[in-house]
Amino acid sequence: MVRSLPHDPAPLDPRTAPVPRYGEASLADLLPAVVAGQGVPGMTSGLKLQPADRACVFLVDGMGWELLRAHPDEAPFLTSLLPTSRAGTGEPITAGFPSTTATSLASVGTGQVPGAHGLPGYSVLDPATGELMNQLRWQPWTDPYLWQPYPTVFRLADAAGVATCQVTAPHFEHTPLTQIALSGGSFHGRLSAEERVDFAADRLGSADRSLVYTYYAELDGNGHRYGVDSDAWRGQLMYVDRLAQRLAEQLPPRSVLYVTADHGMVDVPRDPEARYDFDEDWELRAGVARLGGEGRARHLYAVPGAAGDVHAVWREVLGDRAWVATRDEAIELGWFGPRVDDRVRDRIGDVVAAMSDGVAVVATETEPNESELVGMHGSMTPAEQLVPLLEIRT
Repeated sequence: MVRSLPHDPAPLDPRTAPVPRYGEASLADLLPAVVAGQGVPGMTSGLKLQPADRACVFLVDGMGWELLRAHPDEAPFLTSLLPTSRAGTGEPITAGFPSTTATSLASVGTGQVPGAHGLPGYSVLDPATGELMNQLRWQPWTDPYLWQPYPTVFRLADAAGVATCQVTAPHFEHTPLTQIALSGGSFHGRLSAEERVDFAADRLGSADRSLVYTYYAELDGNGHRYGVDSDAWRGQLMYVDRLAQRLAEQLPPRSVLYVTADHGMVDVPRDPEARYDFDEDWELRAGVARLGGEGRARHLYAVPGAAGDVHAVWREVLGDRAWVATRDEAIELGWFGPRVDDRVRDRIGDVVAAMSDGVAVVATETEPNESELVGMHGSMTPAEQLVPLLEIRT
């Protein structure tokens, strides 16, 4: 495919990418800060939150900070809480990189950065098999506890005597992602979102010290299918706003409710100038043995000896529309956190590409479903990376 560009843009310097605020204001810092305030031993965090005996985290999939701020009419209750975000600073926190559900939920649940917990993308190479592993669907199967060996913060809190539970859709109970990222204490499956928030409030008041996690997925699903500039997405945001208010109105004494998200989202136009098709672009395919990640954040696994050429070509083709780094550069720059465990290193692509504006690298033949999505996420732009940490106390 040949693209007519008005200029020949210089490639972006990967050092200019807005790296997540690991260690001070990222999703990985949230639960350690919460349970440290509940007296769980060994827990520390650079994110400073006022202690509370009872804490509930309501995570809304896909509700980015910029999206929320742009829709005050659809979300009047949540909008009223924006000044409370990040302990009253009125500022967001960040997801990790990539800004995608599997990576973010693992960071939330374990308190570890992506380079440590080892879920550094939507799909990444399993070095033991040479195949791509989808970390959201957990396909092909691999032992979850070998893939992610750290204990969850929920387990540590439960062991320390904090009444801990997850209240979410029943089908999540036995998934590998739940096992290695969100398990600990008790699991309570409820089909309707209203039942979930009602039961979450009930469990929050069931003990002197409690930690409750609840989750809502449909905002993200509607964004993927219809885009964040759609009536369907806006209708879902209105519903989320009512859910959050319903939960807040039922909080027992000595409680805090945190409303946050795993990532934001951007709409990618259905246009060849915005959608680079890997399966149709011989330049992007050259030297790439496996294409991992997702449209907005790609892991490129090169054939032996071709990593340098893949890096050079992707930088040239994407120009100022992506930050393209070698594995060593991405690790050194802290994209995946201040440390990357040895077992995780080779899961990261030989080359990593993070999109800088409203473009994506799709694969219409090998990833037909993902390539049809309207709303996407994964990169480090503010629209994807920044998430709220709204707070209500009783």
